[in-house]
Amino acid sequence: MTITMEFPEQLIEELEVIPKTGYYTSTSEFLKDAIKTILSARKDLRVSMAVELYKKGYSVGRAAEIADVNYEEMKRILVKSGIGVRRGVETVEELENGARMFWRIQ
Repeated sequence: MTITMEFPEQLIEELEVIPKTGYYTSTSEFLKDAIKTILSARKDLRVSMAVELYKKGYSVGRAAEIADVNYEEMKRILVKSGIGVRRGVETVEELENGARMFWRIQ
C-alpha cells in the first residue's frame, strides 16, 4: 500500500538523513517503526481503531487482537460503545467476505 503525505520542509530534511544514521536502512522503515511505537504506546487509539474495524466487518476476535485485549473485554468495549455484537454470519456473502478477510490477514 502506498500513502502520500505532506511534511514541512524541516521535517523532510530530518527524515532524509535517517538512513545515514545507520539505525534504519530507509525512511520508510523508520516511519513504519514510528507508527508501531505510537500504536503500542496508545492503547486508547488501538481500541478505537479496533472498534472502527469491527464496524467495517472485522470479527470480535480480530478486533480484540488489534486492541490487545481479550475476547470478552472486546465485547464489553463494543457494547459500551453502543455497538451490538454480531453472532455469526447472517448471509453467504458475509461468510465469503470473512473468508477473504481471513486469507488476506494470513
